[in-house]
Amino acid sequence: MARFATLLACLVLAAAPLRAAPAARVVSMNLCTDQLAMLLARPGQLVAVSDIAADPVSSAMAAEARAYPTHHNSAEEIYLLAPDLVLAGDYSPAETVSMLRRLRIRVESFPIGESFGDIRTAVRRMGDLLGAPERAERLITEMDAELAEPLPAERPRAAIFYANGYTSGTGTLADAVLEAAGYSNIAAEDGRQGLSRFPLELLALSHPDLLITGQDYGSPARAQEILKHPALAHLPQDRAQVSDKLWVCATPRAAEAVRLLRAARPE
Repeated sequence: MARFATLLACLVLAAAPLRAAPAARVVSMNLCTDQLAMLLARPGQLVAVSDIAADPVSSAMAAEARAYPTHHNSAEEIYLLAPDLVLAGDYSPAETVSMLRRLRIRVESFPIGESFGDIRTAVRRMGDLLGAPERAERLITEMDAELAEPLPAERPRAAIFYANGYTSGTGTLADAVLEAAGYSNIAAEDGRQGLSRFPLELLALSHPDLLITGQDYGSPARAQEILKHPALAHLPQDRAQVSDKLWVCATPRAAEAVRLLRAARPE
């Protein structure tokens, strides 16, 4: 009976599907997968990232991206790189993704992340795809350690007010960052979801304890002029410049935004 059980166990193991080997040549065509892949890929595994990954205005890892060749998301460019795995996002060019799949190139698409739970899921998935599950778990552990820092019981009210008067409500990673940093998001209090314009008058009447504005790019863009409106003059002068590039993607870099906002907490 024992011999039969041993034989049966061997047969079950033999029949089990083998885990796919990690891709040897990986190309990323999405800003968020660019960053996840740069965090987790072994040397020589990631052969190219999208051109936006090296843009310091948009990318939280622009400096790291300069070490990689870039492409412009055309199917021809990517095909000539001979990848065995392409990383895409929900908003990657559909025609490029479709063409690559017709060419029998494996494409894995990642959804937009809206929470720290989504970040953990994305990091683990990328770690599995790139054969780096242990590194993925280390990144998650480091992120969670930063998020676990104790917070005061009081939650100041914060308003995100970016160029052209945009804000982030519930269902966004920005809202999750505010919550983790110990703030109440005024846009969420107002019932706003996702990215939307926040009327200047409503902002002025909401009396935030902290006004969070985007990064100043040093150019006289008209989109930034709204931040100088006289209606904002009477608001508390506690302001934090935190670039949304830290939370536009579901990566562990969002924990850096949490740290910056905790440091900006009004006295």
